[in-house]
Amino acid sequence: MTTPSPSLRKPEPGGGTAAAVAGAPGTPIKAVPVRHWGRWISAVAVLVLLGLLVRAFWRAQIDWAIIPEYLTTDTIISGAGNTLLITVASMALGVVLGVLFAVMRMSRNPVMAAVAWGYIWFFRGTPVLVQLLLWYNLGLVFQTFTIPGVYSTPMSQFMTPFLAALLGLGINEGAYMAEIVRAGIQSVDHGQTEAAQALGMSARRTMWRIVLPQAMRVIVPPTGNEFINLLKTSSLATYVVYPELMRRSQDIYNNNLAVMELLIVASFWYLVLTSVFSVLQYFLERRFARGTSVGGTAPGLLARIGRDLRGHRPAPPVAEKSSERLGHEKT
Repeated sequence: MTTPSPSLRKPEPGGGTAAAVAGAPGTPIKAVPVRHWGRWISAVAVLVLLGLLVRAFWRAQIDWAIIPEYLTTDTIISGAGNTLLITVASMALGVVLGVLFAVMRMSRNPVMAAVAWGYIWFFRGTPVLVQLLLWYNLGLVFQTFTIPGVYSTPMSQFMTPFLAALLGLGINEGAYMAEIVRAGIQSVDHGQTEAAQALGMSARRTMWRIVLPQAMRVIVPPTGNEFINLLKTSSLATYVVYPELMRRSQDIYNNNLAVMELLIVASFWYLVLTSVFSVLQYFLERRFARGTSVGGTAPGLLARIGRDLRGHRPAPPVAEKSSERLGHEKT
């Protein structure tokens, strides 16, 4: 009886070895998985740290009983509504400015391109908090807001907390959206634009029917991330006295000194809002991915969660399977 040579043993992707003997195609492969003790040790260490963190919060001086009471108070609910309002309004302003400055950045007019570059450079290079305070204190530069012959009012009255938050967040978001939109448009092969123009389509129709539908597949995912990021960044509007969720929470804990309790309440509502919009973003991405290999084969959200809970491993690519099959036949 001969012992198979080590060179004839076939390595397994999971780290194990297969006792496959060359020259015996019908021999079943017995895979012996390698034990990964480091994984178990790291998992236990993480669970211990999480347990200590939960224990520290549980034994801290936090009145957990009052948290449910504040979750649905009118003050907190109105603050969450104002957070949602300023986020949607700022995002809308940011998308409009992003499209405008993306087109200007790609323009052959050097002045337009330079202005767009300067806008993106300034508003991406300075903190959002600084921009919010600049808008809120604009009355120190311009005493009045005047439309000649139509309207005039002191700047301190015109620049309300809502307007300062809208301009600060929306214009800052526009700088990021400009780069996202520009990247999406440039991702479409220019040959398609040339083909559309050869068929007699106008530039506007080419952009609307050919370029934008394909560019949206690139634009939508980062736009969803920007919206969720903006939802959390809106908490900085508390510095311009806009009554959003964080400001409302501060107003309450400044009176009753229940600081941690109100911060937990605010965190709960931020998590609810970001979770809802994350789900919406997922379905929006699937809609714009229709007709592509990714959109056609990607499983649904619930299917992916169930697969992850079952510990399912994705099947190897067809090319990999073919190469393994060929390798087995050769041995």
